[in-house]
Amino acid sequence: MIENDFHDRKDLAPNVCAVYVEKEYRCRGIAGKLLDFVCKDMEKRGIDTLYLVTDHTTFYERYGWEFLCMVQGDGEPDMTRMYVHKANSIQ
Repeated sequence: MIENDFHDRKDLAPNVCAVYVEKEYRCRGIAGKLLDFVCKDMEKRGIDTLYLVTDHTTFYERYGWEFLCMVQGDGEPDMTRMYVHKANSIQ
């Protein structure tokens, strides 16, 4: 979790950053478990809305995230997808 994942929407915080699973461990539900853990942990701390920036177009929807808007990454020429997750959509 970080305040801002290097994008122009400083009002959208906090951000889940750098979710990554090594190639040989993918397709085992590990990323989903990591996301679920972070969402539940933040909810326990009173944070019910999280954001993330990604180029993926369908992956995060599987875990209750919704496309919110396009954002400009710091120093990036192209826009990137911003997703939001609210506590009541935790799977």
